[in-house]
Amino acid sequence: MTQDITPTVCLDGIAVRRIREEKKLTQLYVAKVVGVTTDTISRWENNRYPSIKRENALRLAEALEAPLGDLLQADAEVCLLAVATERRRRRLLGVGGALACCLVLAGGYLALSRRGAPESGVKVRRVLPGFAAPGSVIPVQVRVESEGNLKGFIIREHFPAGWKLIEATPPASSLDNEEGMARWIIKAGEGRDVIGYLVRVSSEAPLESRGAFTGEAIVNPDGGNRSAEVTGDLQVAIAPYHWADLDGDQRVDDSEMLQASNTVDEMTGVHLDWDLLEKIWDAGAYKWSPELMRFTPLRHAPSGEESVR
Repeated sequence: MTQDITPTVCLDGIAVRRIREEKKLTQLYVAKVVGVTTDTISRWENNRYPSIKRENALRLAEALEAPLGDLLQADAEVCLLAVATERRRRRLLGVGGALACCLVLAGGYLALSRRGAPESGVKVRRVLPGFAAPGSVIPVQVRVESEGNLKGFIIREHFPAGWKLIEATPPASSLDNEEGMARWIIKAGEGRDVIGYLVRVSSEAPLESRGAFTGEAIVNPDGGNRSAEVTGDLQVAIAPYHWADLDGDQRVDDSEMLQASNTVDEMTGVHLDWDLLEKIWDAGAYKWSPELMRFTPLRHAPSGEESVR
């Protein structure tokens, strides 16, 4: 079977717009992921550029999370007619228009070169707690670190199926709890390098299993778009321990409480149950109820028996 290496493809603008709107994505988000302007996305959707570079089409399919074939014009005659019409329109622009087209293509090539370059100086890292009990709520942080001038970025996070994102700071730009996916668009100048969100663990998550997270980022250091994988913590253990209990000994000691306090401070804008955490810390121990799917503070009685506080 011969591989299709055609340098350009014929885009179906109506299909592109329909898929984007069905997925509740903005032209701004798609443009940021692809590495073009919103005006370009608009022209693609209105068939002003019926024939586009295959590389751009592949990136567009990635942004829309749709098969490339769904974005292409199926009718070859319609495609040829659209391309011919566009070529006639461009010839009417004269030399100035041709020069502008060359500049656009050169800019696209430069963007592609930058996108494929190593993302040196930029790190995107996820921080997960050590444990997550079924039905509980855990905090997740994604940190973006850059040695250069970072001009905005896009984060896409995938969390386990059946888990629900219930709150985020900043709020997610788009969210699909059915598929376990959320996106954030952080614009240049917003001064935010940490995204925090809360997920509710599925009540059916089996103990001693693990919940896996994956993520991607589109970063823009010094004006050049680059893709980066979200590294750091990739899994969390499903166990009957509170997220602040780092060693799983069913107590939250002073050092663990201090670290939990830092997490709460860094995630201002979401509502972690600080009152319960303080009660667990003050009581000295806790237990997890699999029937109620919640944690209960315990105080050790003088006889050695535990009492619910």
